[in-house]
Amino acid sequence: MDSQANDALEDLRAKRENARLGGGLKRQEAIRSSGRGTARDRIGLLLDEGSFLEVDAFVTHRTDDHNMFLHQTLGDGVVTGQGTIEGRRVYCFAQDFSVHGGSMGEMHALKIAKIIEMAERAKAPLIAMWDGGGQRAHDGVNALAGTGEMLDRLVQCSGRIPMISIVLGPVVGVSALAASLSDFTILGEEHGQLFLSSPLETPEVISGEVDAAGLGGANLHASRSGIASLIADDEEDACELAATLLSYLPDHNMADPPEMVTGDPPTRLNETLQDIVPDNPNKPYDMVRVVEEIVDDGAFMELFAAYADNIIIGFARMNGATVGVVGNQPKVLAGCLDIDASIKAARFIRTCDAFNIPLVTFEDVPGFLPGVVQEWGGIIRHGAKLLFAYAEATVPKLTLVTRKAYGGAYLAMSCKHLQSDYNVAWPTAELAVMGAEGAVNIIHRREIGAVPDEEKENVRLRLVDEYKAKFGDPYVAARNGWLDDVIEPQESRLRLCRALNILKSKREWSPPKKHGNIPL
Repeated sequence: MDSQANDALEDLRAKRENARLGGGLKRQEAIRSSGRGTARDRIGLLLDEGSFLEVDAFVTHRTDDHNMFLHQTLGDGVVTGQGTIEGRRVYCFAQDFSVHGGSMGEMHALKIAKIIEMAERAKAPLIAMWDGGGQRAHDGVNALAGTGEMLDRLVQCSGRIPMISIVLGPVVGVSALAASLSDFTILGEEHGQLFLSSPLETPEVISGEVDAAGLGGANLHASRSGIASLIADDEEDACELAATLLSYLPDHNMADPPEMVTGDPPTRLNETLQDIVPDNPNKPYDMVRVVEEIVDDGAFMELFAAYADNIIIGFARMNGATVGVVGNQPKVLAGCLDIDASIKAARFIRTCDAFNIPLVTFEDVPGFLPGVVQEWGGIIRHGAKLLFAYAEATVPKLTLVTRKAYGGAYLAMSCKHLQSDYNVAWPTAELAVMGAEGAVNIIHRREIGAVPDEEKENVRLRLVDEYKAKFGDPYVAARNGWLDDVIEPQESRLRLCRALNILKSKREWSPPKKHGNIPL
């Protein structure tokens, strides 16, 4: 090799080393000493060892600002590329906080837009690792132009490829909007923060009423805003959670979710279910325990566990196949549907429908939560989202009624009338317009009022029993074809696994339209 070729090779190696150093060794070490990893550290945690193929390592910013020109950095503050997770191909990017605080300039944003477009063309999942302080002021409106293109790519990918965001530092402004466009958002408990407006400009932070963590920290977004799907203990845990999520998802919307071999037989009986669910219909229990008893190996990956916890959502497997689980939670608000629960479940249902994941609904719902706050907050519109999502979904839909199924909430929770494919109930289930006690108080108020006080309770109890036998008994719904069967609790797994196996070939045709008008 001649000297000119040697010089070119040495120049390439030097430039690659500069790109790896990002904002410099000193800044990278400062990031590590704070308990955070650099962009390349994080990609190393996420991907299989040696699988990362970097793209656009030599891209730099194009600003005319003289000071910025003197500090050109290869890569412009974001590392992009492709690799594998447990052998599955993915595209990914990680913002580099050592370069201009991870701020998003024009070329930074265009690099991300390019990798998103590559992921869509390759029909491969995208994992985004966010850690940056919003749009770069030095780039002016150019930064917004690049960011706009990135946002457009993210929206175009939505529902086509799975997108997972991992937030491992403070993410501000439009970058926070971009992170929330993904299907699932994982926040690091200690350092993950999301703000639409900078804490430095927020009056409550300036006055000392709340700190940055209280305004946009991980726990806040997990319990109050409903943005955080999962909270990670540290950066390694965040990458493991992303890999676990990915294991339930297909590569793209035209593929089926991966199936896992399980030693848990589909014929396993659920003998403990009768002990979990109390005989008293007003006594609470934990629906998560019911789900874990029925699904493969008791493994249920619950999402948004701290937000709207009167409903549970998450992924599990049945006979090796991925299913999306939605269930009322009787131990919180008696399992009533409210605004937040309706929104939480509706988006998850639409996500499962986009990626061909069957839905299994565990129903025990006494109704929608009453009250001025709910009515003024738009429970009618938000409850309609849940109903719309179930009715629109074309994946296999299975429903198990464990106890109560009352009124409009019964209809909204994947009832037979919304084209659910397989609906069964336990013998203890009640399907009715409302609870027997409330119905009797309305229908027979004059009759009860006319009897002597000492006889009122006996008359009321007799009427309640008559109402349950006439309207609430699950066999009434079964006789009308609104339940496919009434089953013994211990047969729950067996029946659901068999139904899922039959429904694998389900294909549903609907008249052409651009899209429905969900009541957002």
